[in-house]
Amino acid sequence: MCGAPDQAVALPPGTDLTKETVLTGRVIAGGEPVSGAFVRLLDGTGEFTAEVVASPAGQFRFFAAPGTWTVRALSRAGNGQAELTAAGPGIHRAEIAVA
Repeated sequence: MCGAPDQAVALPPGTDLTKETVLTGRVIAGGEPVSGAFVRLLDGTGEFTAEVVASPAGQFRFFAAPGTWTVRALSRAGNGQAELTAAGPGIHRAEIAVA
């Protein structure tokens, strides 16, 4: 079982979005959230960096460095991915459609 924190919870207290880069979003299939999807973060070279389990609302979140990232979702409903470019600190969002 993945030891990642609950993805539906608000950002931790003290999170400074002027200094921290947050990659967040949700996993959907047919417009509906996909609960329990494994969401993987891959760096610009395609190397595995981290994994979380999507919340019941399909939400995921990673704290990462600025750069180009691939976010890949694997679920019973299917697989999908999205590219995210985080030019700097703040919240960067992506929606991953799986099929």
